[in-house]
Amino acid sequence: MTTATDEKTTPADAAEKPADPRTLSIRLSTVLTAIVTVLLLIGTVVFGYLYWSARSTLADRDAAAAADKRAEDIASSYAVGASTIDFHDVKGWIARLKSGTTPQLSAKFDATAPQLEQILLPLQWTSTATPLSATVTSESGGVYKVNAYLTVNSTSVQTTEGAQTTVTYSLTIDRNSDWKITDVGGLQNALPAK
Repeated sequence: MTTATDEKTTPADAAEKPADPRTLSIRLSTVLTAIVTVLLLIGTVVFGYLYWSARSTLADRDAAAAADKRAEDIASSYAVGASTIDFHDVKGWIARLKSGTTPQLSAKFDATAPQLEQILLPLQWTSTATPLSATVTSESGGVYKVNAYLTVNSTSVQTTEGAQTTVTYSLTIDRNSDWKITDVGGLQNALPAK
């Protein structure tokens, strides 16, 4: 027979009795959800990196194409101005030769202006130009080499009926000097020979 005191357990007895082992129960769906979430996060980071990398590459390409276009437009405009000549207005033509050039190149045109005038006036030279195309042939550190192609129609006392030629100008344009023209080649092809 047991007494009432035997059936009661004291707090000291409870501390001596081992507790039921705890178990952690994780459902398979929870594990799969966590894995999918981590994979989506990794995929998002990788996609974001690739997207910004591609966007940067496209922006660089677009900037280079815009710079090439600007250099080609400058070259084409300059070539048309340089090939449009009226012996009545040699000073206007010399001003077009100097337009958009560096001070050094402009000074060269000033130095040769008297000789050019001596050629144009006796020949009564006139010419008009139509641009055909312009192409950047190279670029290095912001310095562009550009070829501009035009059709030039000219008349003179030697060719009163007129003549048509295709002229190529080779220009060097420096983006770092506010897109100034630093060198012009091919100008001799647009001018009459004495």
